[in-house]
Amino acid sequence: MTVRVTWVQPEDLVGHELRQAVEDGRDAQAVARRWYEAGGAPAPERAGASTSPAPELRALAERLLDELALLDSPLARDEPTELAAIRAACPNWPAPRPEAQPVSRDRLHAAWLGRAAGCLLGKPVEKLPLDGIRALARATGNWPLTTWFTARNLPAALAATYPWNRRSAPNSLAENIDGMPEDDDLNYPLLTVLLLQRHGPSFTTADLARLWLDELPAGRTFTAERVAYRNLLDGIEPPHTARHRNPFREWIGAQIRADVHGWTHPGDPSAAAEQAHRDAVLSHTANGVYGAMFTAAVLAEAAGGESDVHGCLAAGLRVVPPRSRFAHAVRFGVAAARECAGFDAVADRLHAEYGGYHWVHVLPNAALLAAALTHADGDFSLSICRAVSGGWDTDSNGATAGSLTGLLAGAPERLPERWTTPLKNRLASSVPGFGSIGFDELAEQTHRLTQKEALCP
Repeated sequence: MTVRVTWVQPEDLVGHELRQAVEDGRDAQAVARRWYEAGGAPAPERAGASTSPAPELRALAERLLDELALLDSPLARDEPTELAAIRAACPNWPAPRPEAQPVSRDRLHAAWLGRAAGCLLGKPVEKLPLDGIRALARATGNWPLTTWFTARNLPAALAATYPWNRRSAPNSLAENIDGMPEDDDLNYPLLTVLLLQRHGPSFTTADLARLWLDELPAGRTFTAERVAYRNLLDGIEPPHTARHRNPFREWIGAQIRADVHGWTHPGDPSAAAEQAHRDAVLSHTANGVYGAMFTAAVLAEAAGGESDVHGCLAAGLRVVPPRSRFAHAVRFGVAAARECAGFDAVADRLHAEYGGYHWVHVLPNAALLAAALTHADGDFSLSICRAVSGGWDTDSNGATAGSLTGLLAGAPERLPERWTTPLKNRLASSVPGFGSIGFDELAEQTHRLTQKEALCP
């Protein structure tokens, strides 16, 4: 039997790179014409097996990917990737808050639980269209979304029309949750804990690359991370790993790796963002990097004692170039949440604006995350439910919303038991040393990383 690895084959990447070119303003019409005339396919919305192409089509794909990389984007000036240029573009780059409070184990415990619960809520409907999510929840009396999805009493025809996520359905529906199952949205924060334990906050991007090769199974990587992993194995060094034949470099992957960078820098969004940048550039550029920096800064602000979710979001925007599409997406999401009374109307507006992007791209998800957090006004349950009910990358958005609002809640007992009890204080993971670990132990290990001695190079 032939095993065909997805997300890395040149012929699968050209369509995605052509789509990325349209989004960042590069003139790729001539390349697109050559690709489609040769029988090449557009970007698939879902990863999946396909027949191996003729050798000449694969060779053409490799040439076209390299040609596309040479085209200049008119947006590059407003969307730099290098840290010095990002800082120069941000007129309100934050300074550490002198009154920041140390982050407690309880708050970190709540943040870990919140991240897990939000992720788990979104797992069964990942990849489903917005109409499907709404239909499934309505059919089981769970709309507006207030609790876990369930297949109980779900009409068979509807289940066939909108099938649950194949990998997640066995362990993420209300009737079968038994602890927190493995997910990349939790694996990457665990890897960050491991990274900081080994190298401290002065780690380099090369340190992270070696950690991935040593401790991260290749099969647990997707999209930009899988391409970066392949590039490392091909001898390409960071940060070129993020650019070489990597059309997913502005997707959401770096953002889901940012939480621990924020949690461990309470009251210092600048340091959190800079640390997240060193992580993100292994696999991402520009807006993909901003997603990580924004998230780290938001969480650092909350970890330092900021109790207002809107103030946290504002802190995140200060580390993002204001003329970038990412900054616009966040502002668009916030504005939509403030202007619409019901969240269904908010989600509809976001999908009208960003529906042309792939569902894993960072921009639609940034708009949705900002809208959900703004509309929920810091409430934990409302935040994760709105982040998931808006569609796109449901488990990633639920995870980040839960991380922030768990941190704001301040302690595990302040989170509703319907979200925390099914987790059973148990997280499954393939990251070495973290299999079936308890969230209380994770909080303890993370808390040690915030201590002064741990922060010394």
